[in-house]
Amino acid sequence: MTPAVSPSPTDIDDIRLIVGDAHARPALLDDAIDGVAAQWVVEPASEAELSRVLCVANAAKLRVVARGSGTKLNWGNPPRSADIVVSTRRLDRVIDHAAGDMTATVQAGCTVGALNLALAQQGQRLALDPLWPDRATVGGILATNDSGALRAAFGTLRDHLIGITAVLADGTIAKSGGKVVKNVAGYDLPKLFTGSFGTLGVMTEATFRLYPSAHCTRGLRFSVPAHEALGNVISAMDRCSPVVKAVQIDASDDAPPGIAVLIEGLADAIEPKARRVIGALAECGCQHIVWSDDAWTARERLFSDPESAVAKVSFLPTQWPDFVEQLRQAATAHGIRWSIVGQAVGVAMVSFSGAPLDQIGAAFIALRRHLEKLDGSLVLLRCPRALKSIVDVWPQAGSALPLMRRIKDQFDPGGILAPGRFVGGI
Repeated sequence: MTPAVSPSPTDIDDIRLIVGDAHARPALLDDAIDGVAAQWVVEPASEAELSRVLCVANAAKLRVVARGSGTKLNWGNPPRSADIVVSTRRLDRVIDHAAGDMTATVQAGCTVGALNLALAQQGQRLALDPLWPDRATVGGILATNDSGALRAAFGTLRDHLIGITAVLADGTIAKSGGKVVKNVAGYDLPKLFTGSFGTLGVMTEATFRLYPSAHCTRGLRFSVPAHEALGNVISAMDRCSPVVKAVQIDASDDAPPGIAVLIEGLADAIEPKARRVIGALAECGCQHIVWSDDAWTARERLFSDPESAVAKVSFLPTQWPDFVEQLRQAATAHGIRWSIVGQAVGVAMVSFSGAPLDQIGAAFIALRRHLEKLDGSLVLLRCPRALKSIVDVWPQAGSALPLMRRIKDQFDPGGILAPGRFVGGI
């Protein structure tokens, strides 16, 4: 861990002149990033202010971590140090909603819920379902590449993103598709910044493509006879893809698998669509059960126990039955309670609890090795800090790591932005 550098009184005076005395304060215990204490919290109100703050930080070699609402600050590696937390709390406006073009430009500190509330006035939406949408900010979901079951119908987060504006470590304001910036020319900024955990720059704006609001929706809930049937269930849902917008699978050590399905459409089309899905899943031995609105918050409940460890896994959709069996075996071998909530496309979150950290770590390592044989991956998200010394948060980057380091060096040669949080300690 690199010791924090206390900003000098001159540096703080310069920053206060930029953002105002009320928006630069000493950090509190609650401002720590995954257990790493910060020194100061700064809240710029514009890109120009943020640019000037980063200029000061870069010149003084101060380490900077960007923060939205803080829902995922304990994901990734802990930073090596954090001298300044830059909050996007004041950058929370919907800048432009071009309803005719079905695009919107929004500041990074705006929550997904607030954005969709504004878009709904014109009958449109951002068709994403990240964790905690009423708290999660646009910048936060982009930095962590967080999306949910709607991706099956509407695509990944990168598919929604048209352009971004970001402030680089030296204060340069970079816009994708607009100004060509020295040392970043030729890079696809939206793709690079999505999932970069704030290590390349601080995002300030994002432009998204939009979709019409759903006329009517209906959720269906089913029990699955056994995890071995998941392959047939996913095949059935693939055949129903024209009428299904989201499919979410869940299972745990004390409950059989279940599946939640979201249908959208015109009012008179919902019932025929529902009958088609019910019929297709009945052929797989699934039973239609009473719908509960909390089905779509199942991912969030994985994080409800602060002592649990949650990982994101990916594999081929056809490997669902195999993975759940491997998960069950690994958990049983180490005396662990487990839950999984995921998407039919083969992306899921796994929660482990109820066992010593060394046993949880061993189970995660076994799962990662299994997934690597299948060309899948496991990324450790939220967990007790001590577990991150047992299990690498990120999979091995292999031959891609030198390229990733070169990109980091071009965007942030001084290494001041979220140092160490990303793959390979970048």
